[in-house]
Amino acid sequence: MMAVVRTRAALGLAAAMFTAALSLPAQAASIETIAKQAILIDMTSDTVLFEKNADERMAPSSMSKIATAYMVFEAIKEGRVTMESTMPVTENAWRMQGSKMFVELHNNIRVEDLLKGVIVQSGNDACIVLAEGLAGSERAFAERTTKRVRELGLKNTNLVNATGWPDPNHYMTARDLSILAERLIKDFPEHYHFYSIRDFQYHGIKQGNRNPLLYRGMGVDGMKTGHTEIAGYGLTASAERDGRRLILVVNGLPSMQARADESARLIEWGYREFASYALFKNGDTIEQMPVWQGATETVPVTVADNLAVTMSRADRPNMKVALVSDKPVVAPVKKGDVVGKLVITAPGFPGKEVPVVAAQDVAELGMVGRALSAAKYLVFGADS
Repeated sequence: MMAVVRTRAALGLAAAMFTAALSLPAQAASIETIAKQAILIDMTSDTVLFEKNADERMAPSSMSKIATAYMVFEAIKEGRVTMESTMPVTENAWRMQGSKMFVELHNNIRVEDLLKGVIVQSGNDACIVLAEGLAGSERAFAERTTKRVRELGLKNTNLVNATGWPDPNHYMTARDLSILAERLIKDFPEHYHFYSIRDFQYHGIKQGNRNPLLYRGMGVDGMKTGHTEIAGYGLTASAERDGRRLILVVNGLPSMQARADESARLIEWGYREFASYALFKNGDTIEQMPVWQGATETVPVTVADNLAVTMSRADRPNMKVALVSDKPVVAPVKKGDVVGKLVITAPGFPGKEVPVVAAQDVAELGMVGRALSAAKYLVFGADS
């Protein structure tokens, strides 16, 4: 178990000290990229390893099809459609240009095939069939999608279509795309396998997945490429090795080859330079904290969720963990009450703070007990 140093401090002061640091990426290791926008996240510990113009509005191109797939997966989860449901191909969908699944006019196509058309073949026509099938029109679908993804935390996203077709009012950020990728993986693990399908044949036409990293044997199992003349070449990628998942978003690269090579280089750097360190599991007793006027003199404290941090391998030997709290805890105490926080620091690490909670209930003493406890405090002090 990780040893901690206990510090008596006002929780408000500790929060003020670390709020700014929590929004910063890990900075002990550094790297350059030719991408115009980029972000690399360790999803396992929600740590930003690298970012460049991550909050700059950009044309996401076909990477915004991740939002389209999210909406379809959610409709399936809610029982509004199934993988076997069929949707009609309108002339609007059939005439759509750009990358295509090659849907047939007036045909009715299974949702599962349409999803493969969107995810594997990047079919604009398949996107429109799904959008019209779920919302009546592509515009209505885009409005619903924008509203939903903003609820998921995508603060700088506005979608006006289901395909990523160029439009000045259709924009996202690299950070928003990374959040969306993470939510899709977490919310629909049963459907994430679609993103690792390497090829799909429909209407007699076989097309390969455009994600170049699927073929490099580096643990990448998703997600989506994008390209327009305005935006350049982009990729949202996800990789998993030894239980540790990284999410990368890059955009504005000059060529398909640059997209493939730069994305691979950034992911390899993230795995090589950083590591995830498990500190405490939910239920581990971090320390016994004193209780004021409680039926027991102490209460064990723990973390609400398993706690791991990601930092540069070079910083790990100098990592410090401090328990910051106002002590003693005042009874009554309920299991799960926040009673302090762990503050994790290292020289090149921006800092992380995690709430500490009571691991069990502690009842308040009766009137006589409270009087005796107060008298004891006056005679012996708080640490007696």
